[in-house]
Amino acid sequence: MRIIFMGTPAFAVPTLAALHDAAHEIVAVYTQPPRPAGRGKKPQPSPVQREAEIRHLETFSPVSLKSQEEQEKFVSLEADLAVVAAYGLILPQPILDAPRLGCLNVHASLLPRWRGAAPVQRAILAGDPLTGITLMQMEAGLDTGPMLATARVQIEDKTAGELTEELAEIGAQLMVGTLTELEMLHPVPQDDTAATYASKIDKAESRIDWAASAEAIERQVRAFAPAPGAWFEHGGERYRVLKAELVEGAGIPGTVLDSRLAIATGDGALRPLIIQRAGKPAMEAAALLRGKPIPAGTSLA
Repeated sequence: MRIIFMGTPAFAVPTLAALHDAAHEIVAVYTQPPRPAGRGKKPQPSPVQREAEIRHLETFSPVSLKSQEEQEKFVSLEADLAVVAAYGLILPQPILDAPRLGCLNVHASLLPRWRGAAPVQRAILAGDPLTGITLMQMEAGLDTGPMLATARVQIEDKTAGELTEELAEIGAQLMVGTLTELEMLHPVPQDDTAATYASKIDKAESRIDWAASAEAIERQVRAFAPAPGAWFEHGGERYRVLKAELVEGAGIPGTVLDSRLAIATGDGALRPLIIQRAGKPAMEAAALLRGKPIPAGTSLA
């Protein structure tokens, strides 16, 4: 099958690799333009662009697909199908209509729950027990298209980073399997009345509010690990919490309860296990406390 692949972050890489390994003809790869990253803020190619270059696939990085010129170039590729995974650009109707079999999206939730930009983080924050992958036919609405296949995953105590990696691999295999019988499948419309929306993560959401419950803060830690990282301030310095556990304890929210950094919350207590100070590598909290103690009775912001 002649496929145009459209994706940008690491989540999309397994699907590109699986389609190529399955001997589909990847006629072009579309990805976001290089973005400044790292300490030097030099433009860096996306993970998908790096994978495409390794596989010697033609790559395009338009800033928009709205121009007639870009749309005509897309149409000229004469693809049977476009496969989209976290591409990051809106696809105008002429793009959606161009491939013979339309455009299929790999979405990291069980639609119609968590349509939108941050489905993995929102599922963890909400305390959902399950999430998964949905393959859907794309249409003009935001993740509203009819569904072709789903796969379920237990969230358990996984971080957003761990869950995203797992879903990426599952999505890749689900897509390859689905394409073997694509023209025989009957898409199932979504129930719009059951839809929820996974709005983009605002960095302000990553600051820990100790007045929240310990369970809610622990979910916040997992939802924002490895980035942007749930954080608190102490002594004018920011501490990112990358792993935490629920512990017994009570007190004024934000108060350190013992020498091992149990912290009182609005309901219960939480102990950070892995912490990263600004400009420092992440480390176990016990190791950090040996060099920089935070004594019991300290009030954290």
